Amino acid sequence: MKLFCLGSAAVGTLAARDVLAAETGAGPRYAMLVDLRRCVGCQSCTVSCAVENRAPLGSFRTTVGEYAIADTAGGRTWIATLPRLCNHCAEPACTPVCPVHATYQRKDGIVVIDATKCLGCGFCVQACPYGARFLNRETRTADKCTFCEHRLAAGLLPACVESCVGGARIFGDLNDPQSLIHRTLAEHKAEVAVLYPEKKTKPSVYYLNLDAFFASAADVAAPMAARELTAGGSHA
Repeated sequence: MKLFCLGSAAVGTLAARDVLAAETGAGPRYAMLVDLRRCVGCQSCTVSCAVENRAPLGSFRTTVGEYAIADTAGGRTWIATLPRLCNHCAEPACTPVCPVHATYQRKDGIVVIDATKCLGCGFCVQACPYGARFLNRETRTADKCTFCEHRLAAGLLPACVESCVGGARIFGDLNDPQSLIHRTLAEHKAEVAVLYPEKKTKPSVYYLNLDAFFASAADVAAPMAARELTAGGSHA
């Protein structure tokens, strides 16, 4: 568990009406909404993803970090869980840096890696502001969450969504007004937030009840290697 002291971070909220208005087109536009009010930190998503995608031991496509956040001014501490995965950004930082165009975005918004082209150079791993990529030591290529594209093709939900005991992960098509994710975003509107909006990557992973610290602290990028912050919100 990581201990953080809360400074004067501003919440990176994102109006759901703007998100939904921006998503137009005949085809699907996949996204995920994580309701942090329902996440219990059980790691079922982490385990099911690792099994489904056969990740190497010690490497994960999704993780759930557990943090103790201390409000030094208010004199209280609380526990926060934060599920992390590839954000499948509309403006991904990872795709432009690939020298062989092995990583690209599909028409449905999912960012994928063509392992037959990947050189394993790691440029995309370094470029991702969310720490969502890693170099697979077995395949010697870049690896990350794909929203379980193989399961989607079979009409199934991503493994992490299906295994979530609290129903915290909602996945679906933003372009479908009847989808649960579309309806939930529309219902909660201004409560929706994304990680690091200042990066301008336009993530397709949204959060409800996201603590202000996580919404704007750009230095907490790698889910397994978060840095401690001082009371003023600067590097320790």
